[in-house]
Amino acid sequence: MVTKRTHRLHRSSTQRIVDALRADGEVTRADLAVHTGLSRATVSALVRDLERDGLVTVAASDPAGRRAGRRPEVVRLTRRAGAVLGVDFGHEHVRVAVSDLAGHVLGARSARADVDRGMPDAMGVARRLAEIVAEEAGVDHAELLACGAGVPAPVDRASGRIGSTSLLPSWSGTTLTAALEEALGMPVTVDNDANLGALGEQAAGAARGVDDVIYVKVSSGIGAGLISGGRLIRGSNGIAGEIGHVAVVPNGVPCRCGGRGCLETIASAPAVRRQLLQTTGQDLPGDDLLRALTGGDPRVTRLLTDAGRSLGRVLSTACHLLDPAVIVLGGDPAFASEPVLAGLREELSRHRLPGAGAEVRLAPAQLGHQGQVVGALRLAARSLDGRAPLNFPPTISTAP
Repeated sequence: MVTKRTHRLHRSSTQRIVDALRADGEVTRADLAVHTGLSRATVSALVRDLERDGLVTVAASDPAGRRAGRRPEVVRLTRRAGAVLGVDFGHEHVRVAVSDLAGHVLGARSARADVDRGMPDAMGVARRLAEIVAEEAGVDHAELLACGAGVPAPVDRASGRIGSTSLLPSWSGTTLTAALEEALGMPVTVDNDANLGALGEQAAGAARGVDDVIYVKVSSGIGAGLISGGRLIRGSNGIAGEIGHVAVVPNGVPCRCGGRGCLETIASAPAVRRQLLQTTGQDLPGDDLLRALTGGDPRVTRLLTDAGRSLGRVLSTACHLLDPAVIVLGGDPAFASEPVLAGLREELSRHRLPGAGAEVRLAPAQLGHQGQVVGALRLAARSLDGRAPLNFPPTISTAP
């Protein structure tokens, strides 16, 4: 006879399985046992129940990064378990995507927007795109359990407030979490864009399956997402990883943060274009650095190599602090090119602690402009732990 207490334990154990899958997308049964503290036999029985009810699928794992041989089976949540929304606010765009809880993107849209001008217009664009992608993906609003969102500025994760007065000035002091929850009608979790880039590349890109990662986004500024032991490092005020504002040139060029000689004043895309203009009189548009590089312009090659060296000097210190397995370069594709990588390797090798083990791997980002929104989707799925109980089907919820 199954008592009410036994039934409650069954539901609780099943919920722990679901929460673990929401956090990681796909997990082996053995890892589920470790994550949940349940026995392997209990995990296997609960997975069979969930599979029978159409809430999970069991399949061979993706072979990427694995040795030859039999691939272990992984457990993934299905569409019946719900979906999440991801929103990426750039300085000049809004990108929205919807995925199931296993991380499979079901639809995505983007639109140009003057995000820097202020929050209300950006909220309107995000709401419109969310409605479009949900309809195209065949996802009802009731199926959307949560939203993850990113902005190019530090975020106080506890309150969702935008903290910087210089990186996104018209948003400073505003509470994005509350504004987006009102616009979309669902729970929202917010983080900065570099952190989401790190989550995205770890989930489905160049750092897939790696627990110790530094993701560097170089564009109009420079930021880093730091993952250590599989967890994002955010710091007490949400500014962990703001390496663009590490001072590298004493009394150097004034920076928008109010300091001088920050890394982004010499190694960001605008800094390289400014240096090119000063030395050659050539004024390149923001997206033409890579084109000039592939066209064989030796001046651009030299400036990008120098930028790589500057990045390397800062990242060598970060490597001694965090000991990453991989550094992923994202943002402007010119900064994942061979000249930048060569300069970066040179400095990492020069400053690397002798005998410190294997060299850190350098990798261009694989997800391109989708990295942040993929990370936003993972952020949303992870936020569900303990907050969105599984809607148990009758075969589970009405056990005697």
